[in-house]
Amino acid sequence: MPLLQYKCQQCKKEFDELVKSFTDEVRCPECNSVCERSYSGTVLTATGKPSKKCSGNCKTCSGCQ
Repeated sequence: MPLLQYKCQQCKKEFDELVKSFTDEVRCPECNSVCERSYSGTVLTATGKPSKKCSGNCKTCSGCQ
């Protein structure tokens, strides 16, 4: 289960959420609005090293290298 970063577009609260799937709908703990994933921070490869090419946004990625 991944721990992902989210940001509420309504109240601007940023928080981490443990989800079962990357596609789970997550609601803000403050205002209960549906939140979007936040792609800030360091993205690591499967070996634990920082990725130079990955933005962390799998929707716009052509695949991990």
